[in-house]
Amino acid sequence: MKRRSFLVTTGLALMGARAATSDTQFPFTLSDAEWRERLTAAQYAVLRDHATEAAYSNTLMGERSPLLEEERAGTYNCAGCGQAIYRSETKYDSRTGWPSFWDAIEGATGTKSDRSFFMVRTEVHCANCGGHQGHIFDDGPEPTGKRHCINGLAMTFTPDDTGQVEGLPVSA
Repeated sequence: MKRRSFLVTTGLALMGARAATSDTQFPFTLSDAEWRERLTAAQYAVLRDHATEAAYSNTLMGERSPLLEEERAGTYNCAGCGQAIYRSETKYDSRTGWPSFWDAIEGATGTKSDRSFFMVRTEVHCANCGGHQGHIFDDGPEPTGKRHCINGLAMTFTPDDTGQVEGLPVSA
């Protein structure tokens, strides 16, 4: 395959993946300008443009998520709209370098096929705002056998003991 064909094919695949989510209507919607104002640059890249933070460091664009190391009881929320998505009881160390969960809170997420980068994966997004969270794989622990591999920058965390939202990005 010639380089130009490769670049065109890759570009079309990426545009198609992004368009599939943006065509869906979600209960919580904002204009692009409002999303950019609401989110940090890295959060916007992950939630709205389907970027992925670096494994193990959970960094992107000079921002870092502290949620990979989070071990307290609490709720992981969508950083875009605040909807509760995962509970700490379903979090586990998948040794992949991203926060991983074996299940989401019922009704909190949606999925679609992601055919970018010449692979077929299952993308997981917030059911309330459509924010891209990460991907789901079939190599997780029981009882579901699923691994929700989630970008820390796509989430915030609310510990049960304080009820205060934490886990916002920090400087890398």
